[in-house]
Amino acid sequence: MDVTHRFVTTKGVRLHVAEQGAGYPVVFCHGFPHTWYVWHRQMEAAAKAGLRALAPDMRGYGRTGIPDDADAYTNEAVIGDLLALLDDIGADQAVFVGLDFGAALLWELALRAPERVRGLVVLNNPFTPRAPRVPSSYWSRMAEKHFLHLEYFREPGVADAALAAQPREFLARVYYALSGDYHYLDTWRNPPGISYLEALPQAPTLPWSWLSTDEFDTLATEFERTGFTGGLSWYRAIDRNWELTADYAGASVAVPVYFVYGENDPDMEGFSGRDPLETMRAYVPDLRAVEKIGGAGHLVQLERADAVNAFLLSSLGDLGVAAPFAENRADSA
Repeated sequence: MDVTHRFVTTKGVRLHVAEQGAGYPVVFCHGFPHTWYVWHRQMEAAAKAGLRALAPDMRGYGRTGIPDDADAYTNEAVIGDLLALLDDIGADQAVFVGLDFGAALLWELALRAPERVRGLVVLNNPFTPRAPRVPSSYWSRMAEKHFLHLEYFREPGVADAALAAQPREFLARVYYALSGDYHYLDTWRNPPGISYLEALPQAPTLPWSWLSTDEFDTLATEFERTGFTGGLSWYRAIDRNWELTADYAGASVAVPVYFVYGENDPDMEGFSGRDPLETMRAYVPDLRAVEKIGGAGHLVQLERADAVNAFLLSSLGDLGVAAPFAENRADSA
């Protein structure tokens, strides 16, 4: 089954969507700095299982529109894109799969529109309750002590220019640093005031055991064309997301959830609190499965595609939208 491409006009952007297979819809949501293509192995697995895999380029990425206003990148705004996609294909509900910003988006989707969500499969970014203070107030304090990409990305134009000047170098370094082959939090050993490229390690020459040269080229070519401002705008909308979710402070996620993470994921280690799994269990009452994948990092769906595909198909089977998939090579957490 070949991947096809379509465009959906939403209230805010012209949304590019890659699609594969037919059947119950499964929508894949990527993060930074990715495109729809980071899901191509999972899309193929879902399509072979008799499902309709849809992976949009999220706002600001790939062939989707790139609004100028940072407020266009709030979760509330992008949830509108996802609902427009469901309406476009005539679906009342879908299963949603998310990583990184895509995961944060889906947690909020489940709060704002649970009736449109059959279930969530979330990679690496657990649910955390709304913080008592605006998120940047925490980053600023951390960034006084060491380099922190969250703080570096805040000022419009600075990271945009630096990353766009060396897109392939940046992508290779950041993909490697986020993987299980490196300890990402070692970037915190760098002093404040340097650039992200200076903080990131040198990457080994491609291909890697989990990423081919052709796959990297497919991703890099898009960023050579678009730059990174669209993706960086998601960071610049984080405080606004906090403001827009005041009504959801302390809220629980009621939809069925399946969570899989890499053993060496930096978000689990350094950005999700002291006990992210226990916190998630307290706020996600229908948390049906948690799996830890040994040796993997943040790009777990590429680093350990077979294990993630097994978990995904098992979760879809449990939700009743695909035949159960018994084999799962991930280690239980």
